[in-house]
Amino acid sequence: MLSTLQPPRSLSLLPLRRLRNSKTIVSAASSTTSVISPPQSQILTTRRSLLSGETTAVEIAKSYLSRIRLTEPQLKCFLHVSENVLKDAQEIDQRIAKGEELGPLAGVLIGVKDNICTQGMPSTAASRILEHYRPPFDATAVKKIKELGGIVVGKTNMDEFGMGSTTEASAFQVTANPWDLSRVPGGSSGGSAAAVAARQCMVSLGSDTGGSVRQPASFCGVVGFKPTYGRVSRFGLMAYASSLDVIGCFGSTVADAGMLLHAISGYDRFDSTSSKQDVPEFQSQFLSMDHFESKPLNGVKVGIIRETLEDGVDSGVRSATQEAASHLEALGCVLTEVSLPSFSLGLPAYYVIASSESSSNLSRYDGVRYGNQVMAEELNKLYECSRGEGFGGEVKMRILMGTYALSAGYYDAYYKRAQQVRTLIRKDFKAALEQNDILISPAAPSAAYKIGEKKDDPLAMYAGDIMTVNVNLAGLPAMVLPCGLVEGGPSGLPVGLQMIGAAFDEEKLLKVGHIFEQTLKGSSFVPPSLANVP
Repeated sequence: MLSTLQPPRSLSLLPLRRLRNSKTIVSAASSTTSVISPPQSQILTTRRSLLSGETTAVEIAKSYLSRIRLTEPQLKCFLHVSENVLKDAQEIDQRIAKGEELGPLAGVLIGVKDNICTQGMPSTAASRILEHYRPPFDATAVKKIKELGGIVVGKTNMDEFGMGSTTEASAFQVTANPWDLSRVPGGSSGGSAAAVAARQCMVSLGSDTGGSVRQPASFCGVVGFKPTYGRVSRFGLMAYASSLDVIGCFGSTVADAGMLLHAISGYDRFDSTSSKQDVPEFQSQFLSMDHFESKPLNGVKVGIIRETLEDGVDSGVRSATQEAASHLEALGCVLTEVSLPSFSLGLPAYYVIASSESSSNLSRYDGVRYGNQVMAEELNKLYECSRGEGFGGEVKMRILMGTYALSAGYYDAYYKRAQQVRTLIRKDFKAALEQNDILISPAAPSAAYKIGEKKDDPLAMYAGDIMTVNVNLAGLPAMVLPCGLVEGGPSGLPVGLQMIGAAFDEEKLLKVGHIFEQTLKGSSFVPPSLANVP
């Protein structure tokens, strides 16, 4: 059920007016826009509807399952849809009837990326080598969601083992972007992002190793949140690059992404890298517009990363980012330009580190301990055939790159040097965030591109991660939220603004992002193809 939006109350802010089918954002003097109401939280709307008796969990579940049946043949967001959705919804209705207390996620339909383990449900990481694997346990994040009343609607498509930026590297299907079915949704969490954009689920979980939550959020016009490394347990997340991997959240609003993040955050004894830092009450940051001051972000220091707006960034993306910065300034923020001298070094360092760690992590998939087995007369042949037939081309290429980088004689030249660059990147971020509350940049150099456009040019695809990989190398939290539309597709393509914060300061990002989102005027981030979908 799509939430009912209420007209916004006026704020003394500079209006942002956009022309949908234009590569750049036009000035306020040259265009007029219709009033578009701010987005409302799906989670809070669902809770109010259930507690008031306006609807039931079963009715909500049926409406989402119906939408999946209508849209899934074109979008292909899900690899598996749970058979227990209506049963789980019925249990929530029974608890309401008995007057029992409901968890904060009661009745919320949640998609889960296919590399996050779900008990008794296929969890394949979109790889043939795990085609029939059903874990005997839930990942900690999934377990917490279920304990709070959330309903796992299904497993979403992804690039195999998280290796890719388009979801084209899935062994099973290619997901389409709800804004334009001929374009990619981003990756590797493209299925999770597209499912939220298409309102096939209310929120979803993804994983982010080098931007795999944030780049798809930008391409699909939704909110994507990557928490600080250690904020969310990685137990049950299939490892790609263990020092970079985090579980992240998608939502149609900042509030939804923040509430899902709060639900899955916290220390876990099953993950030695999870942090014991207290988890703030994120929901306190999601005030209604009635409580906003005329300049609700007065005094917040925002640094615009200079290197992210230089050559290689599409003009429409650059204009959208600059206009978003102007909007933050109108809200009271103090804007400065900052430089990260090590910024350009992040991309090669990331791919050396991520490939090296993946070559080690994926060695467990040998056809003996995990995954599909190809019968052979000798052990080495069993390994060779099981891995050769089970892994796709992109995964094989990254395993080879990582094995090479870690081999004798090359370790110091590649892996050690990449770790030294990682230290420089952390120092640059630390210096910039000592002078600013948050940093901003585009989420990607371009809007969503055509399916197949970069499949045969891996270097061009890798270059698209340049805006996001440094954040993972530094272990910082970052959020992407839609900030405008550029030319492309039937009625424009969304562009995302990336906000980066200090370690474990997710609360500040959510506050700034929520106010930015609620006061942004002139753009609706619901794909036009959904206008006639019930």
